[in-house]
Amino acid sequence: MKPDLNETLARARGDLRMGVPVVLTGAAGAVLVASAETLSRARLAEILTLGPVDLALTDRRAETLKARAYDGDVARVVVPEDARLDWVHGLADPSEDLSNPMKGPLQTRRGGDAALHRLGIALCKAARLLPAALVAPVGMTFAAQNGLVVVDAGSAAPLMAELPALEHVVSARVPLRAAENARLHIFRPADGSDEHYAIEVGRPDRARPVLARLHSACFTGDLLGSLKCDCGPQLNAALGQMGQEGEGVLLYLQQEGRGIGLANKMRAYALQDQGFDTVEANHRLGFEDDERDFRLGAQILGKLGFSSVRLMTNNPAKIAMMGACGVQVTERVPLKVGLSEHNARYLAVKAEKSGHLF
Repeated sequence: MKPDLNETLARARGDLRMGVPVVLTGAAGAVLVASAETLSRARLAEILTLGPVDLALTDRRAETLKARAYDGDVARVVVPEDARLDWVHGLADPSEDLSNPMKGPLQTRRGGDAALHRLGIALCKAARLLPAALVAPVGMTFAAQNGLVVVDAGSAAPLMAELPALEHVVSARVPLRAAENARLHIFRPADGSDEHYAIEVGRPDRARPVLARLHSACFTGDLLGSLKCDCGPQLNAALGQMGQEGEGVLLYLQQEGRGIGLANKMRAYALQDQGFDTVEANHRLGFEDDERDFRLGAQILGKLGFSSVRLMTNNPAKIAMMGACGVQVTERVPLKVGLSEHNARYLAVKAEKSGHLF
């Protein structure tokens, strides 16, 4: 009955989203980790009594704050003993950076092992929270005394870097406007994260390259018809072409906002309204340009029996990842749709900074 490591990590992500801290254990001992985004005043006050407290930030966010990241991709900002919650939120969330630029000088720790801080940030990212975590040392019995989830870092870090196994749950016929002969397949990850979908049009021959698209979920573009991106037109154009050809497969991957989640995507939109481009906004939030994992697409294609594709994409990173995962891309099929006055700069940045082909 005891939960395995995947299940424990799922609990940890859920607790962090609700503002409940978790405990990470490693060679150097144990630390309490709390999401800076969901932290309450009461819990902050308790954490500050535990000893020296750090705010772990990515090097991207640290660069914006002019804080030194002595640990490469991680900065350990020293949290003052009298720190207020708005101070923590101000370092984690860039929404008020322009109106309140003076946040320092910030002291960052150097020396010692930052592995648990790094894992704390990774857990926040996996929970679709801002990549900022309060970290404080605790005793090995602290978690049991306080009913907190315990994660063994030595086992968890490599597991989180692996691609979770996907289970094909069910498929059924779903007639679409673009293709009446379509089936929807549901895939469920073993780590308890979001399910992913595959729309199979017709009955493609598994021995031949299939017309395929890896489409990342976009609530604003796909459902609301947002003009800030070209996602909705790309989705419709891809399904339309598959319908015309009579076959194809579209993978709908739950990686909203280039893998940072809808809430963080809206934070990025708010930063774009302040004058930053897509990449700059992601960096100010503490994320990389693109946090998606296209290995998911290769795994789903393999589960469906496809080994080669005619890939509908403007993104060379998708082509490279398919090849690295053993899926041969025999042809790139461009998707040049959706350009408008509202997204012209967005598309230009994708070409200039992310290498997209238009």
